[in-house]
Amino acid sequence: MRVNQILPDKRQMILKILYQSGGEPVSGVKISETAEISRVAVWKHMKALKQAGVNIKALPTGYKLQDAGNLLYPFCFPTHLQDRIFHFPELDSTMDQAREMARQGVRQASCVIADVQTAARGRLNRQWDSERGGLWFTLILKPDLPPPLAWTVNFAASACMSEVLTDLFDLDVRVKWPNDLLLKGRKLSGMLSEMETRADMVNFLFLGIGLNVNNDPASDQYQAISLKTALGKSVSRKQILTRFLDLFESRIAAVDPPRIISRWKARTATIGADVRVQTHDRVYEGKALDVDDTGALIVEGRDGVTRKIIYGDCFHC
Repeated sequence: MRVNQILPDKRQMILKILYQSGGEPVSGVKISETAEISRVAVWKHMKALKQAGVNIKALPTGYKLQDAGNLLYPFCFPTHLQDRIFHFPELDSTMDQAREMARQGVRQASCVIADVQTAARGRLNRQWDSERGGLWFTLILKPDLPPPLAWTVNFAASACMSEVLTDLFDLDVRVKWPNDLLLKGRKLSGMLSEMETRADMVNFLFLGIGLNVNNDPASDQYQAISLKTALGKSVSRKQILTRFLDLFESRIAAVDPPRIISRWKARTATIGADVRVQTHDRVYEGKALDVDDTGALIVEGRDGVTRKIIYGDCFHC
């Protein structure tokens, strides 16, 4: 757990100065005076920021921040989100970091972001490739829900992200049961939730989301795609996350399972498709008929038997 990977205060201050310049170069003298550090310290911090993956260009007139739309530090977001954003250049796993921070009392819907994850995991404990350029984050949620309704949060999140990406980029992004996103039939995003309960209610729900944005995903097991690949250009991770957080928070303010399922079904690529569903110990093949009011997938097997599948990895055939 690399909790020390969050940027030091002076480094964040320098980055904020560059960010607020509106894309104009800022002289080393001005940074030195504003941050109250020496010119040598400015140079050292700039070097460290570049090593952390921040795109800063040194010009004769000063330092210029490149690609500001891909910065995910708290000060980059609208005021109403800033105290919920926790950014790390690198973590083992945003899920593990979120679990630790939840016990420290951070507020509802806090968002733990990492530019790079070194030990991320997906569904069924698979490794999740999390290189620089993607959007990797975990939400810390404290829903007033009994555990049997926790699935509604996952379905709401996948439908929301699908809507956001479709609206922003005019792409036909579809949800795949239980909560992946597909673009052109290829995997664009994966989601994983983990839950802690207290008595008969959810205490914490950790919702981890990995979205291929400006990275170049490679997987031997999944056919993956990124937004950059689909659009032929880089896009703003900050814009995506801001739109998603606002929409998602409004959708889960009052949990309404029938409405959540209805919105999810409107965006699904799974219902009606031939599928193979892998659980911990079995594989089911057949046609996906529906998703019921508990979030379970209804599959008509090749043997003619209709089954209700509660949990598993779903592949479209």
